[in-house]
Amino acid sequence: MSRATAARVLGGYGRVSQATRSRVRQHAEALGYTPNRLAQGMVTGRTQTLGFVSADMQNPFFGQTMRGFTDFARSKGYDVVVANSEEDPQLERRAVQTLLERRVDGMVVAPTELRQAAHLDDVVASSVPIVLVDRSVRGLAADCVLIDNVSAARDAVKHLIERGHRRIGVATTHLLSDDLIAELDEAALDARHAQTTVARAVGYVRAMRAAALPVVPELIANATYNRPDAYRAVRALLALPKPPTAVLAVDDLLTLAAFEAVQDSGLRFPGECTVLGFDDLDWTTIVRPRLTVVAQPAYDIGATAARRLLARIDGDTSPAQTLLLEAKLVERESTAQAPVKAGRGRRPAAAPHRKRTEDLEPA
Repeated sequence: MSRATAARVLGGYGRVSQATRSRVRQHAEALGYTPNRLAQGMVTGRTQTLGFVSADMQNPFFGQTMRGFTDFARSKGYDVVVANSEEDPQLERRAVQTLLERRVDGMVVAPTELRQAAHLDDVVASSVPIVLVDRSVRGLAADCVLIDNVSAARDAVKHLIERGHRRIGVATTHLLSDDLIAELDEAALDARHAQTTVARAVGYVRAMRAAALPVVPELIANATYNRPDAYRAVRALLALPKPPTAVLAVDDLLTLAAFEAVQDSGLRFPGECTVLGFDDLDWTTIVRPRLTVVAQPAYDIGATAARRLLARIDGDTSPAQTLLLEAKLVERESTAQAPVKAGRGRRPAAAPHRKRTEDLEPA
């Protein structure tokens, strides 16, 4: 039969009889034929391929987000090419360029830089649809899907305040100095364009101020995004002469470090120190006490991003949208009423209970 007939069957376009279609597919399978997506894309204008640039594949949040994205994309007949920026702007730029060279029909990116993103401007200018997840870039005309991080952290701190806590520590990756608090006030004008941990710090400050409580620098456990460093920062916080009665950890890695630090501190947990974290991961329900967390709809964020991206690919030209999904506070045993006499009754520091968390080390 003619090349044109075979091309129509293999490319999935045009009118061909069922008998001819079956014959072509039978011979294609026998020959081990694999379609050239790039070549097909030159003809059809599409490669049926999407890109996903994760900020950190080791972070379970992005793993769940990517799962939601790929499940939805595949249900619509699209394959997904995945890249990991490792929170490195240079690696992100390289990944985006590679996806463009592969002629993906669209891409989802968790951006590492929120103010300078010329490479993402280039994607928008090239008319390749792009959707951002977890963070948004100021001034970029692109859809983004995230949670309201300010409100999520504010409600978490409010939950602690309602239980009588006044000395509330926070484990974060940003030192809340007077200068940064001023920067947080600026970010709060539109916290969608702030780093996730900064936006949550805004929520912490807002909740404390709303309750007329001071933001005390010594109650800030500042660390690099590294579990051992975060552990040391929280341990130092808990070793204060007057330690906090509650600690908010603003993401999953910091939550794990805070949980371990409180268990090793010699403080009764949660009797003398309450912990509230972010992300409802499996380990938070198998440890004791089980953790109260702010649960992010990570899977739904990915699926929503895929749905929005495919709408753009199919011709949606409406203005860029910011889609805010709802986070939910899941209350468990790690949050208790504040002790009547905070800082009293501390028992001697026990040997580290590392067996409880050792198996939780990310692979």
